Amino acid sequence: MITGGQSYVSAPPAFSADGRLLLVCSGRAVSVFSTATAMLVSELEGHEGDVTAVVVVPPPAAPTAAAKLASYCWTAGLDGVLIYWDFVAAEAVRKVQVGLPVHSMVVPNICRTSRGVEVATPFAFISVEDTSKPVNEAKALRGKMKIYDLTKGRQVGCLLAETRKPEKIVASSSGELLGITNKKKLHIWRIPTKDFKPDKIRKIKLRHTKELTTLAFHPSERIVAGGDVTGRIMIWRGFGNAKFSGESGAKSKGDDGRDGVRGDDDADTCTTLHWHSSRVRFLKFSSDGAYLFSGGLEGVIVVWQLDTGKRRYKPRLGSPLLFFVDSPDSSISCVSCTNNQVYLLKMPNMEVIKSIAGIKLPIASPNLGGCHRIVCGFDYTHRLVAIPTEDYCIQFYNLFDNTEVSEVQVCERNFQPVDDITMHISLVSLSIDGNLMCTVDVKLPEEELGGLVTLKFWNRGSSAGRYSLSTVIYEPHSDAGVSAVAFCPGRGMAVSCSFGGNFKVWVQSSPTQPSDGKNHSGWRCQSVGSYKKKPMTAAAFSADGSVLAVAAESVITLWDPDNNALVGVIAEALSPVTDLSFVGTSAFLMSLSQSSRPQVAVWNVSNLSMHWSYSLFAEAACCSPDGSEFAVLALLSCPDEGTQADQDGVILLFDAENPSPACSWSVKKARGGSISFVKGGLSLDDTDGSRDGEALLLVYVNGSHEYVIFDPRKKDELAIRRNKIKKVQAEEPAPIGYASIYGDLPKLESAKEVSDIPFIPSDRPWETIFNGSSHVLPPLTKLCSTFLSSLLEKRPVANE
Repeated sequence: MITGGQSYVSAPPAFSADGRLLLVCSGRAVSVFSTATAMLVSELEGHEGDVTAVVVVPPPAAPTAAAKLASYCWTAGLDGVLIYWDFVAAEAVRKVQVGLPVHSMVVPNICRTSRGVEVATPFAFISVEDTSKPVNEAKALRGKMKIYDLTKGRQVGCLLAETRKPEKIVASSSGELLGITNKKKLHIWRIPTKDFKPDKIRKIKLRHTKELTTLAFHPSERIVAGGDVTGRIMIWRGFGNAKFSGESGAKSKGDDGRDGVRGDDDADTCTTLHWHSSRVRFLKFSSDGAYLFSGGLEGVIVVWQLDTGKRRYKPRLGSPLLFFVDSPDSSISCVSCTNNQVYLLKMPNMEVIKSIAGIKLPIASPNLGGCHRIVCGFDYTHRLVAIPTEDYCIQFYNLFDNTEVSEVQVCERNFQPVDDITMHISLVSLSIDGNLMCTVDVKLPEEELGGLVTLKFWNRGSSAGRYSLSTVIYEPHSDAGVSAVAFCPGRGMAVSCSFGGNFKVWVQSSPTQPSDGKNHSGWRCQSVGSYKKKPMTAAAFSADGSVLAVAAESVITLWDPDNNALVGVIAEALSPVTDLSFVGTSAFLMSLSQSSRPQVAVWNVSNLSMHWSYSLFAEAACCSPDGSEFAVLALLSCPDEGTQADQDGVILLFDAENPSPACSWSVKKARGGSISFVKGGLSLDDTDGSRDGEALLLVYVNGSHEYVIFDPRKKDELAIRRNKIKKVQAEEPAPIGYASIYGDLPKLESAKEVSDIPFIPSDRPWETIFNGSSHVLPPLTKLCSTFLSSLLEKRPVANE
């Protein structure tokens, strides 16, 4: 079994102490990537729930030789466990049981005095969810902040705070200050980092007029920044001077020089910065405290200069931003985006040097275009999944390697995350060999004017997942939308159906070899068919391509695709058919109906009758290309009940001749999911990578685009288990000798490059003698001393 597709942006990542590794929360594991190559180095597997926090333990002030080689971190997860790791060796050292889902964690650098010597003692400040309180109760305080002694493995002190939901905890670089956002307030605690005792913790609150979303602490001064839902950034200076300094009371409301501070809040001043148009997702001060980084929905990193208020930008990241983390030496930073991509930035110019791309997450509005459709496609031969993205691309993702292969730009249009949705990709279809692809993109009308449907055919390039545009067809079915597209196996033929009442058969013209050496082949319409002017909702070719099945609402019609002749009509289904597929090389046809009267039916094409059927809320289905098996992804409840993410389901494996399921598997997040058979390659039970070319594997992609690949012929439970056969890059060798102490020596480059062209002195040197930067040229008194001296009047010197 192989799993993948986990989100890389569910929690903030963390850099190793030397900045060479990046630890990323990915589902139930932590993926360790090299910052030099952005390739996977190792994985930390041990949690039974999603990992929500990773904290790298800073090295000791005077590390020993053994301490230099070891690197440790703490992780927290929704399984209620804190795990201490040696992430270089990928081994778990110890576990601390919390018992409640942990949503956030920080581990400040705290010391305790033992026998007159200060000893580093790890304490974890965690934000947990109290699952004993009802979810539906409006005023239930389900979020709690606790302190855990990681050495003894138990809770110390009392609760720091109770909130409606678990909040993200933010710590200052020194670990002395902690803070959370709670509605329109900032809660800030001062932690005694030396001789720590829970009863010595002090707390203040800073109020705002809008709901706060994030905060950040200045590295050296008493300055805290908070962002709100309207895009404003509030900067409080001199906060906690009264409460944290031990004075008797906070400053009164009438104190002078407290501009912007509300009421009796303990702060000197409060100023406002505003550029973002919507909620601020992250705030981060630079290591020297001179700059403040902010980001949000616009996909732009804004760099604020605190002294002057001036700003500069890092634009065109292409997706809303979530987190911003810098390395200990501030030479490299990373930013996490909502499209499941992490960019590595070279500081201070913020140049993108590498990117870590996961599978694209589901689009926020999947029901555009009128009806709910599963639009992702599968490459059966090369084991790829094609997923439409928000920026009008198709991402090809390798299911076995859990890596991105390529992105194909479908619509040449600039994408701005803050814009309203005016265009989307409604359908993606791939041929069984992966050589052909068809896409349908829809431009939504504005005030019922200007809508456009475009059908595009693509040819595969030199490698899998790379396509070039072959043919563009505007309005293929006049004003009607395209409901389905299917390719004929082994032939350059395709069919497109429309809600307008017709279908079209497209054929590929023979390729030509022009002077540039590239194959050029176009597509043309061969024939048009219809049946009683009913909307055509689904279509499929038989395995040999001799029969074309087209669904005219609830009636299934059979056609000769070459002659465009109607050869048969099958009895009506209970409701309009949304999916059709021939079951391999057998004489059976499978249909899905996804309406208020759902149905999964198997039809016998030879006698034009129904073989058997079930009333199931089917989300998706797929058929074996060369057998008599097919699989159905069914929901356990009506699709209208609950949210999409909450609905679980079951995968049923059938033999077309037998109505009893051969196997079944329970799955999570079935709503919005899809399934497909893929060609077997690596044996899932062999860790040595042995080949099993005859295996037929089944892929299930859930509503969050997490997937699992398994052998449907084995009746094992779908337990989450990571792929043992991974393409993992070996870790880079650690520096030794001089480089381990002082770092690598800079590469010496020749100050003057010698040209291969022989140098010939110019006959007119005055044309180029003054070319260059002004700060490089010598002063005129040295450059033209003879000329300047000739201009001076010479006077004889009298002898005295």
